[in-house]
Amino acid sequence: MIAQTVDASPEVDWAFSMRSGTATALIRTLGTTIPGKSVQSEQKHWCLDLEATLQGNATQSGAESFTIDVGHEEYDGAISDLFKALLEDVLVASNRKDGRHAVILRLVFSREPGTVVRSDFLKYRLDGCQGVSLAISFLKPLSSVPQVTSDRAKNIHTSHGFLELIRSGVGGVVAHSPATGDGTESLRRHLDDEFMKRLSFTWVLNQPLTRSRIFWVQGRANIEASQQFYEAAVALGLTLVVLDEPGHWLQDDSGPYAHYREAFIPISIDGDDGLTDRIVEAVRSYPHKVDGIISISDVRLPLVARACEILGLPTSSSIAYDRAGDKGATRGLESAAAGGEEGFVLETSDELDAVLKEKRERLRYPLIVKPCTGWNSDCVVKVRNEEELRAAVLRASARHLTSPKKNTRVVVEPYIDGPEIDANFIVLDGKVLFCDITDDFPCSGDLPGIEKTTAANFMETLMDVPSGLPADEQDMMQASLLKSISRLGFQSGVFHVEARVRESRAQYELDSANGILDLHIKERTSTTEAPSCYLHEVNARTPGYINCVAALLAHGVDYYAIRLLLSLGPGENARVNALSQPFLGGKPQYVLGICVMPPTRGGIMASDDAVLEFLEANPELREHVVHYQTVKTRGEVVQGPESSELWCVAYVIVASRQGRKECLELAQEVTKKFDYRLMGE
Repeated sequence: MIAQTVDASPEVDWAFSMRSGTATALIRTLGTTIPGKSVQSEQKHWCLDLEATLQGNATQSGAESFTIDVGHEEYDGAISDLFKALLEDVLVASNRKDGRHAVILRLVFSREPGTVVRSDFLKYRLDGCQGVSLAISFLKPLSSVPQVTSDRAKNIHTSHGFLELIRSGVGGVVAHSPATGDGTESLRRHLDDEFMKRLSFTWVLNQPLTRSRIFWVQGRANIEASQQFYEAAVALGLTLVVLDEPGHWLQDDSGPYAHYREAFIPISIDGDDGLTDRIVEAVRSYPHKVDGIISISDVRLPLVARACEILGLPTSSSIAYDRAGDKGATRGLESAAAGGEEGFVLETSDELDAVLKEKRERLRYPLIVKPCTGWNSDCVVKVRNEEELRAAVLRASARHLTSPKKNTRVVVEPYIDGPEIDANFIVLDGKVLFCDITDDFPCSGDLPGIEKTTAANFMETLMDVPSGLPADEQDMMQASLLKSISRLGFQSGVFHVEARVRESRAQYELDSANGILDLHIKERTSTTEAPSCYLHEVNARTPGYINCVAALLAHGVDYYAIRLLLSLGPGENARVNALSQPFLGGKPQYVLGICVMPPTRGGIMASDDAVLEFLEANPELREHVVHYQTVKTRGEVVQGPESSELWCVAYVIVASRQGRKECLELAQEVTKKFDYRLMGE
């Protein structure tokens, strides 16, 4: 699948010293690496590799031409950070007692002239790469890069010449041998393989890119739940103007995160019909041209789309957003497409008696009851009889009775006893550019023995990337869900879709030996019905923050970046296509488990950061945790497990390169051991 790289190794044989404080390293060239062609893509880069050894341990092959003092003012910013990381790795390697560890500085250059699609592509595509201590970009947003040939690496004899060479590059990587005793050639081959997998996409375009301005409606609750979004905007060369309530954490022009936005406009962002007019007025009053408007808040999506339609800015149809946000309308479209009705929609709870009179004999319990509008599985209930149905309908109908946009409608639909999945799509002009299917493990409302308790709900417990469903079932789900997206009226966008597989060959079973719940695939027989898709809902937005982080880590695809670019219309299609490409072959770099840490008791949180405290107390787990998000911090109310409000305490992402089994074992260990402190305990 992957072509071997070609080590051209022109006459590159020079060396120099690098000094910082009392530490001095010998840096000598190893040669250039010019990649060959892969099955899917031609590589746009070439690399110069240099080995670094502590001066006293070095075996010189030639005289040192010059010396670099890392503290000199001409080595600032990214280049200084790169050199410091290199010296740090050299010092660590020299002190290892378990064998020689190679340390390499790899400089990356473009083989083609053009504009870089995103200035930090090297950094985030190499995130998680084994042996890489630091990957850093030398580029600014919207940078143009020259074509640099490998001949430029010949005959470097001065520090000035070396600095000029570096400044013509796109970035640098400091790497060390992942395994004890591996030498420089082994490390170079490892890096070549990883670069082939990770950089096989069009990261340089032969067209200029210009800065655009986007209005961002609802700036999110805090930086911990939005940093990836803001960093994407910066790297893409986009200027953000944030619209949110007065007192928002981004309002202060002197605040620590003010650099992420050009301006903050304080307005009411309540999801009432007046929001459209408030956005339109803000755009028309702004002193600079606005190129797009974006929100990822479900209730605000159709209102923002209507503002775009009024202003003539790029958007999908506001009608499509209205349909997607209305679970009743979505269910009606699905039933019409299937040629039969499953479930029903009530305008108010008062209609239930008439519907039961007509349908009572045909109803098959259990059923699912949920409001027509809502998020986070809020007020979603599984009912087993008519008494529970009546109570659930009353609750669901009253859930948004006093919301800015009043809605009393309720959906009643069959409970599907099959594996649940989240499918995240990037769609452009009706074509799927990327689809990430994740297993959504059973919730308390799915589990026998728990489903009948008042604490049973449909809040996520564990999400596993990638899915363990059979490949043919994943293909079926992707094709079916794309049709569902199209039925709503969308041709392009980022979508977070929730669905279940009917008649799946995969079923969740508990391993009696270790207590781990996982999918187990059974052989299909001639009498087995074919699997089919049952849609729960289409969210016409990016998935939740923790899932966006997981996709970037596992696949190298940033949903936030794509959503930002889509808000600017067809002029950004080239970047959308390029940045939607996952790692070569479509395989994630590791298996991820997104652990949802539920509250075990209620009270006032005493921990400043419960996950950090947990990791400090369990250092053996820390290396397996690639990201976490603490939701409840010191002083905040923790709703107990009996609460109807579905708030978790934290999210923890564990990663395994060994496979799904180890990932689930790690997830089990984290979930069992995690705890937090409450005031008064």
